[in-house]
Amino acid sequence: MVRIPLTSLERERGRRLGQLLRDARGEESMVEIAARAGLSAETVRKIETGRAPTPSFFTIAALAGALGISLDAINELLAPQSRSA
Repeated sequence: MVRIPLTSLERERGRRLGQLLRDARGEESMVEIAARAGLSAETVRKIETGRAPTPSFFTIAALAGALGISLDAINELLAPQSRSA
């Protein structure tokens, strides 16, 4: 299976998601958040560092639940930035 390379928009969205998760996690350990979300710490690490910029919806939903973030808030942050005229 050949994977299509990510676009710059997808990479930027992944970077913003990682930053959001790091900020929301605060001082809590990655291992604690991963356990609450039912994910491996390595999965969370990859998302936070941008090595996995396009996680599945279910992974994002699990992390949102573990961190107490609404999916609407995540969607707002990850939506393409509009440019003012």
